[in-house]
Amino acid sequence: MDAQTRRQAIAKRLRESTGPLSAAALARELSVSRQIIVGDVALLRAGGLDITATPRGYLLPRLPAGITCTFACRHRADQMEEELNAMVDQGCTVLDVIVEHPIYGQLTGPLRLSSRYDVTQFVDRCQEEAAAPLSQLTEGVHLHTVLCPDEGAAYRVREALEQLGFLYQ
Repeated sequence: MDAQTRRQAIAKRLRESTGPLSAAALARELSVSRQIIVGDVALLRAGGLDITATPRGYLLPRLPAGITCTFACRHRADQMEEELNAMVDQGCTVLDVIVEHPIYGQLTGPLRLSSRYDVTQFVDRCQEEAAAPLSQLTEGVHLHTVLCPDEGAAYRVREALEQLGFLYQ
């Protein structure tokens, strides 16, 4: 399979996928190295395909109906799982985390977490990689973009974060 055909196959798999696809899984499927897939994804992005890299793999953004809210939060790194679960437990999807870096400006990390399972996978991966959350750069202050099915869910997220003391005022 030539490189162009392989990139077309990657794009097709991403369009058809209902969840993230890891570079390792794509590499096995297409009989190439993970690094080849990473390079192909970079070229697909450069060609205009809006591919998001999440902690669990690549995906094409597809947002379900609902309202998008931004919540300003502050907490310790060891409270990250509790914070994320408070949001997904209300039926919402945590789309990303955003911090304001003094040198680089706004840094955004895509998350796409919709369940406790997703949160556990994300937290486990952070621990396995010894990776600190972006909020460590800003003394715990960060924003989350959250997709909620309705205003009631958004209100419940705000209440849960406030009750935990994580809502930044």
